[in-house]
Amino acid sequence: MTVIDPGRALALSYAPPATRAGLEALFALDDRLATIVRSTREPMVGQMRLTWWHEALTRLQIAPVPQEPVLQSIESLVLTAGVSGSSLAAMTDGWEILLQAEIDTATLEAFATDRGGRLFEVAARMLGIDDRRIGLAGEGWALVDLARGLTDTILAGHARTLATTRFDAAFRGRWPRAARSLGALALLARFENVAALAQSPGPTRRIARLMLHRLAGY
Repeated sequence: MTVIDPGRALALSYAPPATRAGLEALFALDDRLATIVRSTREPMVGQMRLTWWHEALTRLQIAPVPQEPVLQSIESLVLTAGVSGSSLAAMTDGWEILLQAEIDTATLEAFATDRGGRLFEVAARMLGIDDRRIGLAGEGWALVDLARGLTDTILAGHARTLATTRFDAAFRGRWPRAARSLGALALLARFENVAALAQSPGPTRRIARLMLHRLAGY
C-alpha cells in the first residue's frame, strides 16, 4: 500500500489543478527509484534495477509502455507535458551514486544535483517555469531527505549545511505563482533542516510561512 506524505500532498495542492496529477506521477517515480536503493543490499543488484528503469524511461517515446503503473502514469501525464523520456531517465543517476561503497562530500554534491535538482527542474518544466532557484530548492530538499537516513551524524550534519546554503539562495526574491507548490515542498524540508539544527520555528510560524509563500511567493 502506498503511504501518502501529508506534507507533499499539501504542497502539491498549491499547483495549478491541471498539473497536479502529472506532478504526483513524477514524484511517484522518484519514490520508486528511492525504494530500489533503500531496499538493496547488493549494489550490483541495485544498479541492474536502476538500469532497467533508465532504459524503460528512455524508450517511453519509441516503444510500447510496459505494464508498470508508474511508467504508465509517466507516459500519460508527464510526457504529455513536454518532458522527454531521456530527461526522466537521467534521474536514475542521482540514486545510483548512493550505491557507491563510500559516501563523501563529492557524493552529497552529486546526489543533490542529479536527484533533487533534476527532479525539481523537470517539475518546473511541466509548470512552464524556467528559474534557476527551483533547481537549488530541489537540491536542498534532496539533501535534507538524505540526511534523514544517514547513520553517520557528521556526514548528515554536512548534508544539512549544504542544504542550508541552497535554501538561502533559493528563497531570495519572489517565486512565480505556478512554482509555489515546489517552493512549499522545499520550505517543509527547510523547516526540518532548521529543526535538526535546534532552531525550529513553532508550528504557527511554519503555517504562516507556508501561507506567505503560497499567497505572495516569498
